[in-house]
Amino acid sequence: MTTLIFGHQSPDTDAITCAITFAEYQRQNGNTDVEAVALGTPSAETQFALDYFKQAAPRVIKTAANETDTVMLVDHNEAQQSVPDRDQVTIEYVVDHHRVANFETAAPLNMRLETLGSCNSVIYHMYKEAGFEISPQIAGLMASGLISDTLLLKSPTTTDEDRRIFAELQKIAGVDLEEYGLQMLKAGTNLSARTDQDLIDGDAKSFDMNGTHVRIDQVNTVDLSEVYDRQAGIEDAMKAEADKEGYDLFLVIATDILNSDSVGFAVGDHSKVEAAFGKQFDDQGRIALPGVVSRKKQVVPPLTVAYNG
Repeated sequence: MTTLIFGHQSPDTDAITCAITFAEYQRQNGNTDVEAVALGTPSAETQFALDYFKQAAPRVIKTAANETDTVMLVDHNEAQQSVPDRDQVTIEYVVDHHRVANFETAAPLNMRLETLGSCNSVIYHMYKEAGFEISPQIAGLMASGLISDTLLLKSPTTTDEDRRIFAELQKIAGVDLEEYGLQMLKAGTNLSARTDQDLIDGDAKSFDMNGTHVRIDQVNTVDLSEVYDRQAGIEDAMKAEADKEGYDLFLVIATDILNSDSVGFAVGDHSKVEAAFGKQFDDQGRIALPGVVSRKKQVVPPLTVAYNG
């Protein structure tokens, strides 16, 4: 039976490319009956990367237990971010670079966790340690995930090791990754082609914070005014989804990828967001977040503290 490998729901570029690169790792390790799949369709940014490196998009699944009894998780571990029936399958492997929460298994498993800028950086280490080949295509896909998660090495999540890996991947891929990376990131900022619903779902993750159901979405742009022009529609979509799914807080972080600044909009308990960042929403319902670009390092931790306080 084929083992399915997948990243989190509302998959970003790192989640989808990690599934592909880790599936290839497994094949080189002798486990040939594996398949990279996805828990959502690729974003415009991700599709740009897949097209550039001539890689077919993984097929999208909604459940896993109907077709396999074993899975491997990449770029996530929290239950609410994963396939909804994962409690009905055996998790054989987890490769991640996020916090560990809401995670338990009935059987032993392999886990590889590192505090690096992208999950692909962790997988790169695994390839090198095993002496496996990294083809130009795989190198390009790894680099795409690294570029996406670190905003071309500008995010505070970027480590010196990520920078070293980036340089190595550039040699293997044979591509100017600075130029390519900017093109890839910009490909994901065409907001006019996306609906309000797509904007709030495109890169959203759910978190349990002290028993509170929190949803955090991030929208990348090169012009925050494009987001401001659509704020009312975005907030209507947020409220409808929060009511439907029972989110206590739905926070959207709009990030200017050129200036490395963000602004937030929230539906739900604004006080926790204000406590987390030490500032208030203005009369337009926006909270300025200068220098904030990383949900993992700059948004989730202070919000967690606010909810636990």
